[in-house]
Amino acid sequence: MQFLSTVLRKSVAFLMQGNALALQGDALALQSDALALQGIAKFNLLQINEILYLD
Repeated sequence: MQFLSTVLRKSVAFLMQGNALALQGDALALQSDALALQGIAKFNLLQINEILYLD
């Protein structure tokens, strides 16, 4: 019985580790998306400033 309990605890630990790695991957993807959106916003701001000051 103790063997099964140990196996179950280790299995749960591996699942939790896998979930943590998946969440870390999701966080990195979101960070990448945020940086891309920030770049787009800066580019759009430059375009808006160019329109405002050239007209």
